[in-house]
Amino acid sequence: MHNWKSGAWDPEYCCEPWGAWMMNGDAGHDQAEEADSKQYGNADADPAEDANEQEVIVIQDTGFTVKIQAPGTEPFDLQVSPQEMVQEIHQVLMDREDTCHRTCFSLQLDGNVLDNFAELKSIEGLQEGSLLKVVEEPGSIRCLKWFLVDTGKHKKKGNELEQIDCTPPEHILPGSKERPLVPLQPQNKDWKPMQCLKVLTMSGWNPPPGNRKMHGDLMYLYIVTVEDRHVSITASTRGFYLNQSTTYVFNPKPANPSILSHSLVELLSQISAAFKKNFTALQKKRVQRNPFERIATPFQVYSWTAPQIDHAMDCVRAEDAYTSRLGYEEHIPGQTRDWNEELQTTRELSRKNLPERLLRERAIFKVHSDFAGAATRGAMAVIDGNVMAINPGEETRMQMFIWNNIFFSLGFDVRDHYRELGGDAAAHAAPTNDLNGVRAYSAVDVEGLYTLGTVVVDYRGYRVTAQSIIPGILEREQEQSVIYGSIDFGKTVVSHPKYLELLEKTSRPLKVQHHAVLNEKDTSVELCSSVECKGIIGNDGRHYILDLLRTFPPDLNYLPVEGEELAPESQKLGFPCQHRHRLACLRQELIEAFVEHRYLLFMKMAALQLMQQKANKDKTAALHDTSTADAESESKPQALEASEKVPDGTPTSPTSSESTLTLDDAEAMTVSENPKSREMVLNACKAVGSISNTSFDIRFNPDIFSPGVRFPDDSTEDIQKQKQLLKDAAAFLVSFQAPSFVKDCLDHSSLPMDGATMTEALHQRGINMRYLGTVLEFVDNMPAKAQLEHIYRIGISELITRCAKHIFKTYLQGVELSALSAAVSHFLNCLLSSFPDAVAHLPADELVSRRKSRKRRNRVPGGGDNTAWASLTPSELWKNINSEAQSYYHSNLESVDQAVEKYGLQKITLLREISIKTGIQILIKEYNFDSRHKPAFTEEDILNIFPVVKHVNPKASDAFHFFQSGQAKVQQGFLKEGCELINEALNLFNNVYGAMHVEICACLRLLARLNYIMGDHPEALSNQQKAVLMSERVLGIEHPNTVQEYMHLALYCFANGQLSTALKLLYRARYLMLVVCGEDHPEMALLDSNIGLVLHGVMEYDLSLRFLENALANNSKYHGPRSLKVALSHHLVARVYESKAEFRSALQHEKEGYTIYKNQVGEAHEKTKESSEYLKYLTQQAVALQRTMNEIYKNGSNASIMPLKFTAPSMASVLEQLNIINGIIFIPLSQKDLENLKAEVQRRQLMQDSGKIEEQQGGQLELDDKLPVDD
Repeated sequence: MHNWKSGAWDPEYCCEPWGAWMMNGDAGHDQAEEADSKQYGNADADPAEDANEQEVIVIQDTGFTVKIQAPGTEPFDLQVSPQEMVQEIHQVLMDREDTCHRTCFSLQLDGNVLDNFAELKSIEGLQEGSLLKVVEEPGSIRCLKWFLVDTGKHKKKGNELEQIDCTPPEHILPGSKERPLVPLQPQNKDWKPMQCLKVLTMSGWNPPPGNRKMHGDLMYLYIVTVEDRHVSITASTRGFYLNQSTTYVFNPKPANPSILSHSLVELLSQISAAFKKNFTALQKKRVQRNPFERIATPFQVYSWTAPQIDHAMDCVRAEDAYTSRLGYEEHIPGQTRDWNEELQTTRELSRKNLPERLLRERAIFKVHSDFAGAATRGAMAVIDGNVMAINPGEETRMQMFIWNNIFFSLGFDVRDHYRELGGDAAAHAAPTNDLNGVRAYSAVDVEGLYTLGTVVVDYRGYRVTAQSIIPGILEREQEQSVIYGSIDFGKTVVSHPKYLELLEKTSRPLKVQHHAVLNEKDTSVELCSSVECKGIIGNDGRHYILDLLRTFPPDLNYLPVEGEELAPESQKLGFPCQHRHRLACLRQELIEAFVEHRYLLFMKMAALQLMQQKANKDKTAALHDTSTADAESESKPQALEASEKVPDGTPTSPTSSESTLTLDDAEAMTVSENPKSREMVLNACKAVGSISNTSFDIRFNPDIFSPGVRFPDDSTEDIQKQKQLLKDAAAFLVSFQAPSFVKDCLDHSSLPMDGATMTEALHQRGINMRYLGTVLEFVDNMPAKAQLEHIYRIGISELITRCAKHIFKTYLQGVELSALSAAVSHFLNCLLSSFPDAVAHLPADELVSRRKSRKRRNRVPGGGDNTAWASLTPSELWKNINSEAQSYYHSNLESVDQAVEKYGLQKITLLREISIKTGIQILIKEYNFDSRHKPAFTEEDILNIFPVVKHVNPKASDAFHFFQSGQAKVQQGFLKEGCELINEALNLFNNVYGAMHVEICACLRLLARLNYIMGDHPEALSNQQKAVLMSERVLGIEHPNTVQEYMHLALYCFANGQLSTALKLLYRARYLMLVVCGEDHPEMALLDSNIGLVLHGVMEYDLSLRFLENALANNSKYHGPRSLKVALSHHLVARVYESKAEFRSALQHEKEGYTIYKNQVGEAHEKTKESSEYLKYLTQQAVALQRTMNEIYKNGSNASIMPLKFTAPSMASVLEQLNIINGIIFIPLSQKDLENLKAEVQRRQLMQDSGKIEEQQGGQLELDDKLPVDD
């Protein structure tokens, strides 16, 4: 816990990848699944679904139980899987309370020692009920170090959550302006650590001298017990015993009385009563913790806040920090791992059937997560100055490094390599473009084509690229190594037939055109990639491709080219814009969406011409010829006209290979029917820009507009076509994708909550973040701008923090290590503090000698000693932010220094965003941003700077296909079958990723939802609790996805009768949402409705009204005063007023609701009738109350009063309303209705199977038609 790291997560991954249809207003947080192997036409990775189901059942049913017997304990049962290794049983024993103190042991079956790295299925004789014995072995240094690491973890206990009552804290009540930070990580103030030992460290007498080694001495330990007894312990091959050494005298002989224990825990328990008592209690507490709190995560996630933790003495940590360059996972035979060999070998594993594919994907994922961890540690070591450069004589920014078989380079323009492309700005952008290329080629997964392991790390203002090393590349000059591509951006180009063959297989899924360029001798050279893409055959004989920075075509909106004019749609918005580098590319998602858009256009044109052909077939030959000629001459205008009419909602992640196949089939049929069809297809192909004249096939030439690249004369026509295609794609982004994003936000089908989820939503539609200013302009010009206020505010906040990040990057590069915390706190003060005179606190005063201290005290900021950073002022910083917004995002932030007030931003939200983006970790305490007397931050508040890491996320393709099949079954109404398939998907995800992953979190959430719908509330609660814990671990404790998970868990808690817990969870969700985005957000209306309903259920009527009326105001603002959500909000408020016997207010609200229902759905609708009935009931109650009051006024205390019915709402009615607002509606159906529904589902299924439903209609059916409905 030294770095307060909480689990792990890749920033490119947010929220759950699937299941948006299950959620009410959740689509904004759904991560679009990147192209899977099926999309790329990989036949091996796309087996028949039926076969898959059979294979999966065979695999999952083979789990079995073994018995484990450890010395001095009763045998216990352990469930194992054949795919597990013996090492995993070792880990279980290390975690168990009764076996964790075993230092060195082996597992034996029938007297045979089991190999730690053997899979259980490969062990002869191991079967159901087999007895495995734990046998103590002679000790070794390696075992001892592992044991000390493990024991060190148990020496202190983590903080526990504080208990709270059902009354909400003041700061989460509607209207509260207070945004405290401390509740983000609740601390139990009464908690006291249980100390087992004061000191456990390696003795200064290590290592044992030669004569003692011959007696079996391995290591000496120095221990101070809680009772303050100082002892020296010898760790030998026979066990542990006290020796007679002191701090100053070495005497290895056993002390009296002589006690030999095989376990250190046993020995310490004998010499210290406090150790025995506290260690036992600690173990019991540890076992009681949820396993999801302890399981390691595949990628590291850092928290931007952390409490102050006492720095404990830890000898193993100390030794490893300075003597071991590698992490623990590299402590294997051979010591240093050959990352490249591991990464490539795992990709070469067989993938013919499901078990082989699972093994392959598991190996790929494991090696990749290890590589990402090692690369991150190495990048930090490089920037911290702990790694020697391989070219130490060069200038610092030009240095390169090799550490742990990984190559590191810095994001600077070395030797003017990128001079024509933008210098350092281009060198900074190139690694992320390259990573996107690596991701794309890895996803295509062509056998025989290899990419490098690549990780991009931003740390302390520097960008470091970490890559695995091609065997032999360091022994050769680059000119000799490269046999395909260019090393000088196209001046000299070479090609190779094998590379053309391999890259041809990737060209269709990646939409890359096979093209020719001229080399320095004016000879035509064939390429199937950009010229920068280099092909190198390693000493291992593998074909590697690297420098994939131009895998995707250039973005002409940000690439002004002399003599070229963009499409009118782009020009109207002020494009092309000057960008700081010339490497701006279109995203893969945009290319896919554009191709799908063109495909629909092509099909419409082909169908139109086919209909014309059929209509004219009975006419004379002369008329027929005339009509064909007319169709040909008019095809281009038709295409343009049709393209303007295509709706915004074009699919954004098409499977173009499937589209092409469908088209080819249709085309083959039409061509065989009539030769004139060829002409029809040709016209359509020309209109949409297809590279083929006989079928729809759009591909891009990535070298178009690349400086220095020349094309043969015979390809002039094709080049012009490609230029037009690029202009059309750039126009498509600003005229279709950006407006469709804004429309989705208006419809609430996309609901970003913070910068990360907004970035995710934009990226799903292929919109780069450099278009943020353009998107904000679209929002600002919308007629319904008020309903998009939350989007505008999040966008402005993202714009400001991204600009601040750019400035911070350069700012940090000029700071020496000793001044880091002072510089960071000064920057945050300039950005967020209201203190007018933010003067930096220069560090190191405590280290200055007395003679110099007086001079030092009078030093002015920026006066030498590399303290230029200290001269930054708030006004200068905000001025720089404004100019950065104009130059990079082409957005003008008016009165930027008053941005917080003008745009309604929260300083706590800005702090969170800038910290996450730059890797700052701050002390968790209350910060006063509004004080004009002292700055908000001091250097003591800056605890750490952690790396921000980008890398490829390997996917579990089979598990994903099972998940999709399960979703499809659920959509068709087969809930049980769908649930079974999703359970299988969960098993497969666990098999590939281990226990912790964001996709497993999504799977658990969906399972919980299905369990709940099918009435298994306890199981829903269990699965959702796992989803919450996992989301906290892999995404972060305040990630928008975690907020969603809390809301679902609260619903299931309420359904299980845990009202108090449900309220606490909802309060927690509201607090987190306030920190992340503030109160003014449409999702807050749903959360407040949930809180209000639960409070209504526990008869806290006044509190309930505060939340429900806030939800009503929010719904009115964001959905419009006439929406059905507002009608439901009015009804919920009316119910509370009824419970308070305030019938006048209840009637007023219910009348509003009734009017909305009548106008929106008509008087005959069920909802309108229900509202009408409720109005009558309220009127009767109001009349009865008035009669009673009149009676009292008239007759005083003698009045005969009929008792009024004031009933608290039943839990069933509250739960029914909770289900409705959360998008779950149970429809009561008769047996006949059920039979009709089943017959309809089967009819649709048959129609789908026979291919009668078109692709657009044959997708997932809406769940509204089913029982139950979940929208």
